[in-house]
Amino acid sequence: MKTLKQAKVGDRVKVAKIHGQGAIKRRIMDMGITKGTEVYIRRVAPFGDPIEVTVRGYELSIRKADAEMIEVE
Repeated sequence: MKTLKQAKVGDRVKVAKIHGQGAIKRRIMDMGITKGTEVYIRRVAPFGDPIEVTVRGYELSIRKADAEMIEVE
């Protein structure tokens, strides 16, 4: 499986699993990224951090470290 960090600009991916524990996992889920949610990759900053995505109808910026914890299909 690939992670959200590996997805390319313009891809629409579906969240398969969120890795991580405790507060980190809770923060990702509080942003609206949960299992089964569709995520659209809008753009990636020049050095790859952060990644701008659209999830549940709003734009969101995610750090590379957090994007690596989100497994997508």
